[in-house]
Amino acid sequence: MYLRRIGTHSGKALRGCSYQSRACSSYRVPVAEEHIFSEEHAAMRESLRKIIDTEINPYVDEWEKAGRFPAKEVFGKLGKAGFLGAHKRGYGISDLDYTYAIAVTEEMGSIRCGGIPMAIGVQNDMATPALARYGSEELRKQFLYPSVNGDLVSCIGVSESGAGSDVASLKTNARVDGGDLVINGGKMWITNGSQADWMCLLAKTERDKPVHRAMSLICLPMNTKGVKVNRVLDKLGMRCSDTAEIFFDDVRVPASNVIGVRGEGFTYQMQQFQEERMSAVASALGTFQILLDETAAYCGQRQVFGAPLLSNQSIQFRLAELETEVEALRSLLYRAGGLYANGRDVTLLASMAKVKGGRLARELTDSLLQYWGGMGFTNEVQISRFYRDFRLMSIGGGADEVMLQIISKLMGIVPKQRK
Repeated sequence: MYLRRIGTHSGKALRGCSYQSRACSSYRVPVAEEHIFSEEHAAMRESLRKIIDTEINPYVDEWEKAGRFPAKEVFGKLGKAGFLGAHKRGYGISDLDYTYAIAVTEEMGSIRCGGIPMAIGVQNDMATPALARYGSEELRKQFLYPSVNGDLVSCIGVSESGAGSDVASLKTNARVDGGDLVINGGKMWITNGSQADWMCLLAKTERDKPVHRAMSLICLPMNTKGVKVNRVLDKLGMRCSDTAEIFFDDVRVPASNVIGVRGEGFTYQMQQFQEERMSAVASALGTFQILLDETAAYCGQRQVFGAPLLSNQSIQFRLAELETEVEALRSLLYRAGGLYANGRDVTLLASMAKVKGGRLARELTDSLLQYWGGMGFTNEVQISRFYRDFRLMSIGGGADEVMLQIISKLMGIVPKQRK
């Protein structure tokens, strides 16, 4: 069911909350009744939720304090259960379409931190889509199938210290030397970077071609000589997800490790971004709903001046506004996901969902933290963690400003520059 279990505070159920019983009424639509979902989607989510409740959430606080979660262990369990890339239809993996990815990723939002869903999103929706679509069968056997099964951990190597959202400005290069490519450069902000077995690397391979025809996606084993994890970054949020800076010094890989056609990597990466951005929104939606429900339950319990906080109409109205915003974002995502499952390009809708999701993440966590008062400023409640974690949503995977640039261009409202 789509309905969430609500009313948790420091792992304990909130009691005495009149809101809690009303929130569990039938006003929300069950998963199987959503227009892009079925009973199979709902069953898949329920199975995933059991794994999250027993194998992940009990250990999240420990992993957050350690600054690292055991990716190989967690991915192994998820992969064996069929939750890593199961939607990669037509590649010998599954007959499920992309709507199953939306359902699964939204359920990942029930994980009690942002770092683990982000790391899983890298494996499912950032490092592997182009490989599944364009990679040779040999590359799929070596990298894709083991990643889907959870035997390998992947990372995506696009961003650099001087080229984040501006992908065209990246400097990492791979020159041809006989039957090999020799890679030099570096990548920054690499999720899973210190634990990954392989990287889907975007590098310049063509010297005399336009920038959009000069890059290739390359499958790079991380144990290759010359690959160095220079440092693991200390971040504001997403604490349990390792994020690394990685250098390449004359790293040699077979030229056959190029995904698809050499020089087409920029185009492949732009296509890959559609899944990345929808994944970020889907995961956040699952968490948004939990945070809303838990805050409403807390406000129903918390007594101030002899009455529950929730008796204040201003709080009721604010929660109602945020619930409306979440549902609007959900509708936008489901529309994009449904069209994408039918083979449509959804760059416009995915970009809209991404910028809307990033802004709502900041708005929602800021508003809800206020209602938790002093407790919201501690690490004993979930809202403070997601207040930090969700700040990344307007930066990673394409900053809000880049999303607005894309939307403006696709609307046809950007004036042509004079030569």
